[in-house]
Amino acid sequence: MNSKMKQLLTALAISSAVITAPVSVQAADKPAASDIEEGKKLAFSRSKGNCLACHMAGDGAQPGNIGPALIAMKMRYPDKQKLYNKVWGTDDSTKVPNSMMPEFGKSGIITDDEIRKIVDYIYTL
Repeated sequence: MNSKMKQLLTALAISSAVITAPVSVQAADKPAASDIEEGKKLAFSRSKGNCLACHMAGDGAQPGNIGPALIAMKMRYPDKQKLYNKVWGTDDSTKVPNSMMPEFGKSGIITDDEIRKIVDYIYTL
């Protein structure tokens, strides 16, 4: 089966998921610079993403060290959808046991669009 067909079938499977599941992130889409900047603001915001509470990320001030540093994210998550799913909080086998990371989307902490923007930013690190 060729690569395009696999991508199409994967997209179809993702789009037919239950309505409460996170939205699909298109890794091939190049995010707008404004989305990346907005994602950085959300990630660093103490009232929204609050990534810095647990992670070192980019040039963020006073990062935490509970979670791993957010570096080399494209290498660590070649499939951007898996990174999105991790932030959203899907029920899959990639969860880290006893992780303290909130299920941001599943719990309604931040919106799907905000998660997409945060992932777009994190993917630049």
